Amino acid sequence: MEKISLCSLTADEIFHLIGPSGYTMAHAVSITNSVYKKNACEISQIIKIPKKLKAELSIDTCIGIFKPVKSEVSIDKTVKYLFRTETGKEFESVFIPENRRGTVCVSTQSGCRMGCSFCATASYGYHGNLSAGEIVSQIISLPEYGDVTHVVFMGMGEPMDNFENVLKACEIITAEWGLSISPRNVTVSSVGITPGIEKFLENSSCNLTISLQSPFIEERKMIVPAEKLYPVHQIIEILKKYPIRKKRRLSIAYVMIKDLNDSDAHLEGLKALIKGSEIRVNLIPYHQIKNDKHISSSIERMQDFKHNLVVSGISASIRKSRGSDISAACGLLATGLI
Repeated sequence: MEKISLCSLTADEIFHLIGPSGYTMAHAVSITNSVYKKNACEISQIIKIPKKLKAELSIDTCIGIFKPVKSEVSIDKTVKYLFRTETGKEFESVFIPENRRGTVCVSTQSGCRMGCSFCATASYGYHGNLSAGEIVSQIISLPEYGDVTHVVFMGMGEPMDNFENVLKACEIITAEWGLSISPRNVTVSSVGITPGIEKFLENSSCNLTISLQSPFIEERKMIVPAEKLYPVHQIIEILKKYPIRKKRRLSIAYVMIKDLNDSDAHLEGLKALIKGSEIRVNLIPYHQIKNDKHISSSIERMQDFKHNLVVSGISASIRKSRGSDISAACGLLATGLI
């Protein structure tokens, strides 16, 4: 019988597992602390629990943390990691160091089925959802785990297409018995799956980013096929009406592509879409994928976009590109797997 992975469990779930044998919630928390904070690799390394409990856990459970099988280091110190599960699913994550900040960009699926034209992962296809434990393992198994301050769900896959596992991973990442990373330092990015967006806003305190790419409906359908089922204008209205919790950020990611979505008309459409709200805009340089003739908008054009948004009362920033030389930048994950 396949053993239960402790890495994928909450403190309550572990207590439910061991409670019938007379063990307490304190024992359950000791187990989660050892797995999520102390990076225990074996049941024997779990601290502050009886030897008898360790023996019982060894029968039906395992730690469930798996390490990357390959890594690449960028000229800017960004590190891309390749993971492979026992069933053969492959996916990548990225560690981005910057001053006192360390960000891990995690994947939620092996591949993706959204089919967005600006993303290399779409060309890789869809190979399955990742469990909550497989998502969390991308953080705690890294050599840089001790330096991690932020987590972004912006790797391979659409988080709202794997909602339950993503929500559970967010709980493990932010819980005191888990990784203890503040929800304000965790961001989930989505192309916009309306039912998932609504449930995420209600059940999580983490930040949310919507990948827009165009403010025009028909044009966005060509770039982001999910637009056909889940109109982003409706999603933006949901974000506008949703009461923002303290220090929670709701934002739009806008990948800027020269002569495709960086015209004055696009700028005015973007302003009209979110003006009067507290939604922030992150402008992102485009990174070419294979057999693609499109190029990124110039830094000058991106700065012009930012300036016009800010003077219109919209919070905006330009995201710095990291790891492009190793295909670790936005939209490039899975390039080496295709």
